[in-house]
Amino acid sequence: MSDLAEQAAAARSSGRRIPDFFIVGHAKCGTTALYEMLRRHPQVFMSEPKEPWFFARDNPQPRSSGARTVAVTGTQPVSLEKYLALFENAGPDQRAGEASTSYIWSPIAAGRIADVQPAARVIAILREPASFMRAVHLQLLKMRRENETDFRKAVELERPRLQGRHIPSSNPWPQTLIYSHRVRYVEQLRRYHAVLAPEQMLVLIYDDFRHDNEATVRKVLRFLDVDDTHPIETVHANPTIGTSVGVDDFRRGLAAGSNPALRVMKTAGKAITTRGLRERAYYPLMGRLAHGKPPPVDEGFMLELRRRFKPEVAAASEYLDRDLVSLWGYDRLD
Repeated sequence: MSDLAEQAAAARSSGRRIPDFFIVGHAKCGTTALYEMLRRHPQVFMSEPKEPWFFARDNPQPRSSGARTVAVTGTQPVSLEKYLALFENAGPDQRAGEASTSYIWSPIAAGRIADVQPAARVIAILREPASFMRAVHLQLLKMRRENETDFRKAVELERPRLQGRHIPSSNPWPQTLIYSHRVRYVEQLRRYHAVLAPEQMLVLIYDDFRHDNEATVRKVLRFLDVDDTHPIETVHANPTIGTSVGVDDFRRGLAAGSNPALRVMKTAGKAITTRGLRERAYYPLMGRLAHGKPPPVDEGFMLELRRRFKPEVAAASEYLDRDLVSLWGYDRLD
């Protein structure tokens, strides 16, 4: 028994609440909307925050240090006790869960989840690889975890980034920038099937969720053994948007007063406006300028990606016994 499993057993024997289920991702596949809809159900308790990332926190990440590559942790470690505190308010008649999108691509999360909760129910969501990678790239730009605005160039940077180069200083978890690793769907699912029984896994397809939110959520509720007839409020969250890095840099710099000129502008702006005016006009305007419609799709590069990942899609189709090749249009690639 691992140290983590021993800690979990001790916590369980002392009456601590252990989460029952995990939405493991992927990101940009409806996990936030699913989280929001589930948390409205009286028999479901979801953690706050949505993504504790507890089971993936000590992933070793490559980063260059001089002439050698060293491993660093993506985020600070958190104790099991602190993690379980997120679920202490769950009622005895509720299923307790969380939704960390790092768990699907983490090489260690599946085993750690099984150590803590052998009866865990796990929900994964898969999306067509090329559109998924592009959506993740746009999301990382918005979060300022990515500094290469051109999607093609960002993907081409994967090799040097695996060697610890060209990693933004604002990104504490460089593995998030290796976009192609995120679409190793069969490898990811096998990690969970290696430690959990088949009936403990539910794999959803993003297209189904978008087409009928309610039907998908009811399927999840049945999987969790809670009342699937309860009214469901449809939620749309985290749309894919574009980010103007220049405008966003200016907005952030002005807010922080990061140099003398911006400090003068910030002071002058406050002197001639009220807080209410800034909240009604300035902040929304800067938000629209910094984050708006995504840039046009590079259809040529998207076609290259789909050709590249067609074997993965075919493998996932066979693994799940679902024709994703046709669903995602990979059968029409020339």
